[in-house]
Amino acid sequence: MVDYSPALMTDMYEYTMLDACLKDGTANRKCVFEVFTRHLPAGRRYGVVAGTGRILDALEHFHLDDEDLKFLADRKVVSPETIDWLENFHFSGSIKGYREGEMFFPNSPILQIEGTFGECTLLETLVLSILNYDSAVASAASRMVSAAKDRPCMDMGGRRTNEWSAVAAARAAVVGGFQGTANLLAAQLYGLKAIGTAAHCFTLVHDDERSAFESQIAALGRNTTLLVDTYNIEEAVKTAVEVAGPELGGVRIDSGDLASLAQRVRNQLDALGATNTRITVTNDLDEYALAALQTAPVDSYGVGTMLVTGSGAPTCAMVYKLTEREGADGVMAPVMKKSKDKATTPGRKLAYRSYEYNLADAEHVISGSEEKLAGYTPDEGWKDLLVEYVDHGQIDSSWQGHDAIMRAHDYRAAALNELPITAQSLMKGDPVIPTEITVL
Repeated sequence: MVDYSPALMTDMYEYTMLDACLKDGTANRKCVFEVFTRHLPAGRRYGVVAGTGRILDALEHFHLDDEDLKFLADRKVVSPETIDWLENFHFSGSIKGYREGEMFFPNSPILQIEGTFGECTLLETLVLSILNYDSAVASAASRMVSAAKDRPCMDMGGRRTNEWSAVAAARAAVVGGFQGTANLLAAQLYGLKAIGTAAHCFTLVHDDERSAFESQIAALGRNTTLLVDTYNIEEAVKTAVEVAGPELGGVRIDSGDLASLAQRVRNQLDALGATNTRITVTNDLDEYALAALQTAPVDSYGVGTMLVTGSGAPTCAMVYKLTEREGADGVMAPVMKKSKDKATTPGRKLAYRSYEYNLADAEHVISGSEEKLAGYTPDEGWKDLLVEYVDHGQIDSSWQGHDAIMRAHDYRAAALNELPITAQSLMKGDPVIPTEITVL
């Protein structure tokens, strides 16, 4: 991956605002920003938070080197005084929010960033670009995993999106419940399971299918998965078992009526004595296709295009809004937008989930001043949804890396099971639980 500074992965107006605020003296005002979405994608019942660990990774490298500063100066994006301010920039604020793998709903305070206006405003575009995309992929992945029941899903979407998104999508897919990825850089960076064997071109480059299968088995062993739909599936399955024997690991089908073909292939494999040979299917799968395959004898799925595009919802429409700021008198005061259809809830937030009969029944967002929130006592049994990621510039590294991803993977499954069963329905509907907002 090319080594670009995360500090330039932003919109120009973040820097022009910083420049103006440094000049008028408001850049050092303490502020609280909040990330939330006003609505879920049409018909979705819940969302899954993903990407927070990537934000922390980016924050560690969020600084401008001499070349970056020269670019800003040469383009006259900011004044020389702001260049001086940026030379030693380090985020010294605090960040708390929903953990990766957590369910979110409209108006859930997914992330809260507290610091000076100057340092918080620079994070806006980066934070939103990561959370919006990663959460969209994780949310789609979660729906697909539910539709697949106990059969593992694997990410094969790298060639259906740009090269950087492919890495992010692989990570987010695992948070959303997937088991592995075909993307080697994602596997390397995050310690994910890598999967993949051969494509149709591998068969076509050989003089015949048998030669291709013999070559693959010689290289990868009998436990490999052979692609059997290049020519004639029935003949390919017969040849595959002849070459590998009944110990053949698996076959992959990438075209046609997958349910019908999987049934025929299963019966054929069993008749040939390859009763333990697994069947993997691919080919533009989404959650609806996976649900339709529930009765088919399929062992695993490879999902590409629909995964990395959020299955029709490639963003979560998250926004980054100022909810509290220090006034000229030094006192923190809640602020809000009053724009039509875009009004915001003022003040910093607490967030809880309540339960009845061990099932979530509501999301509770409590808004108010730091003082009022400190004195707030939630009802018995409410789960606190907020965790601390950064404390005055110090990043909690336990939320980064492979182990954090796998904990998020497990947490998503547990959190989903706490929601009413209708959360897993693929029918369009409202969010599965309401969000109740209380302003203290």
